[in-house]
Amino acid sequence: MATAAATSASEAEAEPKAGPTAEGEEDEVKAARTRRKVLSRAVAAATYKAMGSGWDQQEEGVSESDGDEEYAMASSAESSPGEYEWEYDEEEEKNQLEIERLEEQLSINVYDYNCHVDLIRLLRLEGELTKVRMARQKMSEIFPLTEELWLEWLHDEISMALDGLDREHVYDLFEKAVKDYICPNIWLEYGQYSVGGIGQKGGLEKVRSVFERALSSVGLHMTKGLAIWEAYREFESAIVEAARLEKVHSLFRRQLAIPLFDMEATFAEYEEWSEDPIPESVIQNYNKALQQLEKYKPYEEALLQAEAPRLAEYQAYIDFEMKIGDPARVQLIFERALVENCLVPDLWIRYSQYLDRQLKVKDLVLSVHNRAVRNCPWTVALWSRYLLAMERHGVDHQVISATFEKALSAGFIQATDYVEIWQAYLDYLRRRVDFKQDSSKELEELRSAFTRALEYLKQEVEERFNESGDPSCMIMQNWARIEARLCNNMQKARELWDSIMTKGNAKYANMWLEYYNLERAHGDTQHCRKALHRAVQCTSDYPEHVCEVLLTMERTEGTLEDWDIAVQKTETRLARVNEQRIKVAEKEAALAQQEEEKAEQRKRARAEKKALKKKKKTRGADKRKAEEDDEKEWGDDEEEQPSKRRKVEDSTPSAGEAQDREPEAGLLGKSVPVDVDPPSKQKERAAALKRDVPKVPHDSSKDSITVFVSNLPYSMSEPDVQLRPLFEACGEVAEIRPIFSNRGDFRGYCYVEFKEEKSALQALELDRKNVEGRPMFVSPCVDKSKNPDFKVFRYSTALEKHKLFVSGLPFSCTKEELEEICKAHGTVKDIRLVTNRAGKPKGLAYVEYESESQASQAVLKMDGMTVKENVIKVAISNPPQRKVPEKPEARRAPGGALVPRQIYGARGKGRTQLSLLPRALQRPGAPAAQAENGPAPRPAVTTSAATEAPKMSNADFAKLLLRK
Repeated sequence: MATAAATSASEAEAEPKAGPTAEGEEDEVKAARTRRKVLSRAVAAATYKAMGSGWDQQEEGVSESDGDEEYAMASSAESSPGEYEWEYDEEEEKNQLEIERLEEQLSINVYDYNCHVDLIRLLRLEGELTKVRMARQKMSEIFPLTEELWLEWLHDEISMALDGLDREHVYDLFEKAVKDYICPNIWLEYGQYSVGGIGQKGGLEKVRSVFERALSSVGLHMTKGLAIWEAYREFESAIVEAARLEKVHSLFRRQLAIPLFDMEATFAEYEEWSEDPIPESVIQNYNKALQQLEKYKPYEEALLQAEAPRLAEYQAYIDFEMKIGDPARVQLIFERALVENCLVPDLWIRYSQYLDRQLKVKDLVLSVHNRAVRNCPWTVALWSRYLLAMERHGVDHQVISATFEKALSAGFIQATDYVEIWQAYLDYLRRRVDFKQDSSKELEELRSAFTRALEYLKQEVEERFNESGDPSCMIMQNWARIEARLCNNMQKARELWDSIMTKGNAKYANMWLEYYNLERAHGDTQHCRKALHRAVQCTSDYPEHVCEVLLTMERTEGTLEDWDIAVQKTETRLARVNEQRIKVAEKEAALAQQEEEKAEQRKRARAEKKALKKKKKTRGADKRKAEEDDEKEWGDDEEEQPSKRRKVEDSTPSAGEAQDREPEAGLLGKSVPVDVDPPSKQKERAAALKRDVPKVPHDSSKDSITVFVSNLPYSMSEPDVQLRPLFEACGEVAEIRPIFSNRGDFRGYCYVEFKEEKSALQALELDRKNVEGRPMFVSPCVDKSKNPDFKVFRYSTALEKHKLFVSGLPFSCTKEELEEICKAHGTVKDIRLVTNRAGKPKGLAYVEYESESQASQAVLKMDGMTVKENVIKVAISNPPQRKVPEKPEARRAPGGALVPRQIYGARGKGRTQLSLLPRALQRPGAPAAQAENGPAPRPAVTTSAATEAPKMSNADFAKLLLRK
């Protein structure tokens, strides 16, 4: 058989894979090895029956001698002197210190998983058998253990088992192991170990019971269930009994009726083993299972190709199984998924929800809920569901209370989580009470639980989180309703509502109306009137609503005096509220006006600064022009001016300037001076010549039929032409007004005006539509100066747990390539590549997944991945807050006035700020006068005197240039 070797997980992992040509031989060798192993145990069992209890002693003696031999080898290795003996002593002392440190750390925090694992490893290394067993037991009580940890523990216990009591202890350990996770290898070990005890009383029934339970647990496992079937079948084949043939036939037929990998080999083996022809019903079931296998193969192959934890692949598989609706297979695929995703709360919630609504088997449901809270104790939803499931299946009250106490010590991460678990427990206690009795033990327990909940939230939660977690006092509200409606104790309900109002809720109208409705239903008119009068005075958010309720009550039930008092109070209150609102509006208007004035002042200051800068540039250009004219006049008089003349001749004028200068050039090629505009005027003229773009007018009266479109690609050459077909689908377009810069470049946004208002409303549905690789934002056209509260689009600056930020991408990476990488770890909803204004990629991207769990799994798998020789970084999206640019620091000028400090660009000082004065014209600084023991101190000079250079005439420049 091809998979017979799977009966031993260790053998399957240790055996190297053979080449394609030797595959058949390897299968035969593995099959023979498995048969020999099982047959030897079966023969040993038969020998026990023939020889009695002496066989058991002999069997134990063999294992004991093996253990003694190993112990002797280990002890001889330890006792043998050597040159490295001191190293072992030092290592042992180091391990002991580490063990003490780990034990102390666990005494502080018993929920440190890695600390448990490290302690067990060191104790096992040191041979502390008793301490290892205690450490494992303690860890298994807190956490579910992985398959590797259980197998290591089981192998250690099996090697130390000497008698029947030890064997029973190992059986108990196996029972605990198979409850944590679905582990085919543990079931296989369990079955093989039970075969070793077949000679004991009830041994044969024990083996068959273990194998049958293993089949019900993992027999449907397509890839690993085959090993259990073959081990069970080989065991039955080795038992010499009259009914063994029918038992083996039954196992073959049961196995062939379910879809498993390598079914063809099993069918061929059955044909070879069976002396009689295979019945037609078995063949039909086999063919049906083969057809089912073809449906399951894509999902199994996806699991084989993906890397752990393969959450997305398992979720797709679960969806497929739930559509088919086979409870056993649904349960199996959930269990398989949880082996690799045991820390995903959503998966546990979905599994427990399926069991609660579909199977409703008490032991199975409660077992899954218990495992869920052990794996994810920080998730309050799992604890709440556990309490509901225990109540639903009639678990004892003491057990439910103990579970609730465990939940309180689980360490939730939010204050609201404690409120939720208290509410779930209080709801359970309320359902236990028989309110037909005036007083009962359950009612007193409920009231004491409410009191304890309020004290716990005040003392424990508020101190830890600096917040109550229950600002609306929902627990206290529920208590008041129970006292009023179920206990007819309005006095207690009123006391509770007074306490609620003193906790900062008196300013909310809805809180007063809740109290009013309670009094209306279970109290009297006098208390209703009193509550509404207090509400009129205290409410600050919606006082009009409270006043209206008071007047309505007095109109239907009150006297004339009550009506007059209510009208007077409501009018006085509303007048005061209106005055306050007017003051607030005036204050806001004043602040807005101040902001507008400040903005206008800044605008004027920038304009003045720009004009002053322009004036200085013009003056400097005129000065340089005059100096150049002087130099040219001096150069005409001198005979030798090779370098300067060469520069003038080599300079290439523009095409227009060359045509203008051509008739004025002399025969000797000397240039005639030409009037040249200052550089500032040249720039302005060039900008005007490039494109004279008029400002786009906008009529605010047409805002209702106009939409504002932004985040468009800057590379669009004709936005109005390209966007028109897109918006004409919403209705007739009157005009599209794109916005351009002064240089004529498209700025990425425009106005789209429609003929009808309904077309503009329909155009809003095009928001986030992809246009040339960018999401187009479509929003109503609103004047923000008149509507400052209007919310414009901004990218989120809060933590987005379902979205990833990817950096370090190669610039050549496309959206499709990135999506291909990301979808292997979950369902990708959207991908946005970040580009600059020119539309070129910046190597950044945002990837949005369907859930937080998929995003967290993708971070673990993709962070540090190499994409086209680039190592990318992946993290949960947490954009930084938008910073308001700070005003430039002011410094005091030499004259005393405050001037803004020079602001440099993103790269610091520009290269153009270097000195451009020729070296021949630079004056070296005067050498410092030397004193006897060093340079003499510099005389104090003013800044202007130190930096100002003496003026030079044309003759001075000539002497400098002609100096050799």
